[in-house]
Amino acid sequence: MSEQNKRLVRRALNEVFAGGNLAVVGEIFHPDFVNHEAGPRTPPGPEGLKITVQWLRDAFSELHYNIEDEIVADDKVVVRVISSGRHTGEFIGFKPTGKRFEAQQIHIYRIADGKIIEHWSSRDDLSQGIQLGLIPIGRGVADEPREAATTAGPRGRKQEEPREK
Repeated sequence: MSEQNKRLVRRALNEVFAGGNLAVVGEIFHPDFVNHEAGPRTPPGPEGLKITVQWLRDAFSELHYNIEDEIVADDKVVVRVISSGRHTGEFIGFKPTGKRFEAQQIHIYRIADGKIIEHWSSRDDLSQGIQLGLIPIGRGVADEPREAATTAGPRGRKQEEPREK
């Protein structure tokens, strides 16, 4: 059963998300599928998943999911993947940059009746946004002198040291 569940998750990543084959969604995903990571206006079930996959693929080309770790326990499959692609379409209001990204993600899938019925994930969206140039990076607190970084108050004013009582 665990090998079958791993194959199911691999098909979801490779055929649906990376490959864009929405025709196999019904084979892989349960009719009562719940994507705990879907947007608030995304319809439930496999139809909502198709919408999510389509907007993801509209924003990113060359999508690939390289599985780094895979854990199977009972009815769950956990995968740590490196997701990669190129920003070639509008993404959450940002125009395409043409830049490539690689970001770590962890996905948890629950299997029921031989199909994926639930999904959770944790993604490194910050790293992805920085790589795509959507999140500016600049001089940070780590670049400031140690004293200023630890004693600066609001608007850079030096705070008094706490007094003993």
